[in-house]
Amino acid sequence: MATETVGHYEIDYSGVYMDDVDGWAAWVTIYGPSSNPMHRDSIVPAQRVAVQQVFETQGAAEAAAHEAALALVAEKATQAPR
Repeated sequence: MATETVGHYEIDYSGVYMDDVDGWAAWVTIYGPSSNPMHRDSIVPAQRVAVQQVFETQGAAEAAAHEAALALVAEKATQAPR
């Protein structure tokens, strides 16, 4: 699982192998700012993204997950109160 910090958000993204379809799925979790440094506030719980796609490699699934995570962070950032 890869982790990246984008602004105030921390994203976890990965490729998860699925035996039933012999391929890889893209998964994302996004954490937002928290007042407690020992607690991560999940604003986008762990979920499969690019649901209609099964990837041939873990790298391809991770790349799709990363792209989806960045889009979700951009969406969250525009919704944040100013």
